[in-house]
Amino acid sequence: MEVSILGAAGDAFLTLMDPFRLMMLSGGVLLGLFLGIVPGIGGLAGMALLLPFTFTMDSYAAFAMLLGMSAVTGTSDTIPAVLFGVPGSAGAQATVMDGNPMAKKGEAGRALSAAYTASLIGGLVGALILALTIPVLRPVMLHVGSPELLGFSVFGIAMVAVLSGTAPLRGLVAAGLGILLSMIGADPQTGTLRYTMGTFYLWDGLPIVPLVLGLFALPELADLAIKKMAITDKSKFDVRSGMKTGFMDAIRNWWLVVRGGALGAGVGAVPGLGSSVVDWIAYGWAAQSIKGSDKTFGKGDVRGVIAPESANNAITAGALVPTIAFGVPGSASMAILLSVFLIHGLVPGPEMLTTNLSISYAMVWSIAIANILGAGICFMFSGQLAKIATLRYTLILPAVLIFVYVGAFQSSRNWGDLYALLGFAVLGWVMKQLKWPRPPLMLGFVLGALIERYMFISTSRYGLDWLTRPLVVVLFSLAALLLLGPLYKQIKGYGGLKGLASYIGKPQFRTGDLFYIAIIGIVGYALVMAMSWPWGARVGPMVVGIAIIGFCSVSLINQVFSRSIVEAREAAGEVRQGIHMDTVVDHSEIGTKTMLVRSAIFMGYLVLFMALMATIGLIPTIPIFVAAYMWFEGREKWPLILGQAVVLTLVVYVIFDQLLRIPWPQTYLGQWVPALTFIPTV
Repeated sequence: MEVSILGAAGDAFLTLMDPFRLMMLSGGVLLGLFLGIVPGIGGLAGMALLLPFTFTMDSYAAFAMLLGMSAVTGTSDTIPAVLFGVPGSAGAQATVMDGNPMAKKGEAGRALSAAYTASLIGGLVGALILALTIPVLRPVMLHVGSPELLGFSVFGIAMVAVLSGTAPLRGLVAAGLGILLSMIGADPQTGTLRYTMGTFYLWDGLPIVPLVLGLFALPELADLAIKKMAITDKSKFDVRSGMKTGFMDAIRNWWLVVRGGALGAGVGAVPGLGSSVVDWIAYGWAAQSIKGSDKTFGKGDVRGVIAPESANNAITAGALVPTIAFGVPGSASMAILLSVFLIHGLVPGPEMLTTNLSISYAMVWSIAIANILGAGICFMFSGQLAKIATLRYTLILPAVLIFVYVGAFQSSRNWGDLYALLGFAVLGWVMKQLKWPRPPLMLGFVLGALIERYMFISTSRYGLDWLTRPLVVVLFSLAALLLLGPLYKQIKGYGGLKGLASYIGKPQFRTGDLFYIAIIGIVGYALVMAMSWPWGARVGPMVVGIAIIGFCSVSLINQVFSRSIVEAREAAGEVRQGIHMDTVVDHSEIGTKTMLVRSAIFMGYLVLFMALMATIGLIPTIPIFVAAYMWFEGREKWPLILGQAVVLTLVVYVIFDQLLRIPWPQTYLGQWVPALTFIPTV
């Protein structure tokens, strides 16, 4: 029997107002806020943690708790992104771009307040779109197949041109590297092991968490250690006025917030895209559409915080669209949510849009209420959190580093996660110093595997006929415009093809150009390895590898021959500098030699942590590492050192060892002295 939409929505709201269900929703919100603050954990671990508790609940309470937790991780992940430059989750990467520079200028309270307001409104917009979409959901989704999903993925990868800023060719190279990295592991078509280097760890591909934390988190922490100072030594606004200013910033930019929420819901509805890319897409769109953004974005523009934050909180609502309609999870978290459907005897599909429509609308209300609760709680405590930015770096770094390591390790719970973390940390730091855009690499990694999979399915099922499907044609056309647009603008800025000749000057080769040579060499070696694979396994890496070498060569030649003239004309104001789509670093006040020495020392601490963890285990490592760092780097007082060491050790022990039950790797000490294995993590 058909149920009226308004009646179902009203019944769902009244059902959710039950005290027990509201308590479960609030508990989920509190856990989600905590998981968002801890880098690298996110909502997926929370879903897995809460799942066993749903067996004894009714379906309304179960969905309220899980969706309450999932909906707000994108609210609190702003806190480490703004204060430390460390994304609390994959959805907060773009927030670092302007949020952290604002904290460095003493505007942490303003940035956090603007982010919470944008997250709240964006989340509500996502919930509203889900509510309005439910009645027309099924007939629309029936027309979306693998060719259309491929079109969406290609359109997403075309965003690299927008995210490359002043260096479109470098952006294409970085995106190509990301796609190549996504092809590591067993080929889904032929079963061929690609680039696994003989390790079982890489059979399933590289996990995304070590890549995100390595590329974006550790380079920011390295810069904090290099400067040897607090995140900021000033406060432009007092806490109260800063929070008020941030709130008004979001209200004044209401259209940007609404647009971001709609974008987040739309991207979330496409299976496989999700939070790893939506923030960059929203940020890139804002940077291209806001007048004067090339002068302010990346340097502490509050609109650069508002755009991604409004989008990433709408993801949960968007991901529910294919989950409810077809049982196709829109994200990894939704895959766990599907098990709740089965536990409570619910079948995704027509029944959720007719007979069980009230449960579907209860999900909408859960997301809406969770966003209001989450934003309210964050507003209450942001004033105190903003003061963290004024603390000495020796008080901040040890704690953040520990959570980064634990967050990276719990990804696949393998030592390979930590090696990958260090490797991508070095890569991310080098790219940041040389002004190579890192966002395109992330986007290429997330979407590369999807493109290869959907291409195989589409070609197998439809031959080449899928290329003529209307939505595919539209998406491919938009992707072409996105890719060619920045290149056209750059050529036009040089005075057209004829004007390009005037930019050819005396060649200048610099040390940073060796990075091009390294990329060409590594990719060339990857091509040689691919030649011995079956056609189905090697065609993807071969096409991408040749494209990388081509773009890299052109970019290198352009840099070497036009560098002197471009720099002279930029200095004279004849050529307008575009926006660099990454955080900017300036170590001119300490000099290159000092910067390199301090960078090596910071890397030494990272290696020391891993060595101690392998020898004596994580829990005993924490107090030793905290004490060593705080004493040798800042000569902190011993009562402060011991207090922080004890608190951090207890937090990690209770949460990760006792609650999450992470299986820690065996240590050398445990092998040498088995009697000591009673010590946690030994």
